Amino acid sequence: MAVAMSHIAMVGTLVSYGADAGKDSSLTDSKNEKRATVMASTPAPSASPQLSVSPSEVTELLSQKEELRRQLSLSQQTVQTLTSSLAESNAEAELFRRKFADLELRMEALGLASASKDRAKLEQRLLTAVSDLQLAQKERDQYRDQMMQFSEAMLRYLKTAEGGDAQARMDVEAQLRSMNALVDKSSKTQSMTGSLLDGSVIGLKEEWSFVVGNFGAREGVKIGMPLRVKRGDEVVARLRVVDVRERICGAIIQESGKEKIKVGDRLEVDARPDVGLK
Repeated sequence: MAVAMSHIAMVGTLVSYGADAGKDSSLTDSKNEKRATVMASTPAPSASPQLSVSPSEVTELLSQKEELRRQLSLSQQTVQTLTSSLAESNAEAELFRRKFADLELRMEALGLASASKDRAKLEQRLLTAVSDLQLAQKERDQYRDQMMQFSEAMLRYLKTAEGGDAQARMDVEAQLRSMNALVDKSSKTQSMTGSLLDGSVIGLKEEWSFVVGNFGAREGVKIGMPLRVKRGDEVVARLRVVDVRERICGAIIQESGKEKIKVGDRLEVDARPDVGLK
């Protein structure tokens, strides 16, 4: 009896287990069906859209790219040119700066540092220099006259002297001849070239009111220097130097009287205090 009851219990357990297994299988199938339904209803992802570009647009873009590249190349060349020009300009500026500094030093050494600031002082120095030159020329003329008088006196003495050393007499005569030659040469040079206080008119262009004098840079003539033309003691005209060469100068007529300028008229610096460089 006990054995039979145990057998019945085991059979009941198996039946109950089979029922539970069937229930679980039904649930699993239901879940799978729902999952399949959801997947079927979900749309498949579509492929990403592609950009469409026409050949003409591609050509235009390539052309623009080439133009930009060309402009970039030109810009680079321009920058290089400007950089080179800037370097050259800086070098020239440095050169001019050094020359200007050197010129300032020379002006200071000559006492002309304030020449541009004080024109009156410069003109006064010019007038003083002309006056000193006039005195020096007068002294030179006096020495020349004294030498000529001494030479003539010595010649007269040698002619009247008797006896004496023949060799000494010959030496004195040789020295006198040399002195006379030097005096003659000095006189000829002065008459040919002239000086600031004793020049002459050697050329004239009346239609241009232009006069040429026989002194120039070698004698100290400067552009802007005032001159006057004299005939005897009369002042014929007043001039202003506009061109200077080594031995001659050119001047324009600023004032003139009734008498016309002639070649051979005396030409000299106008050293009046109220007349200066311009």
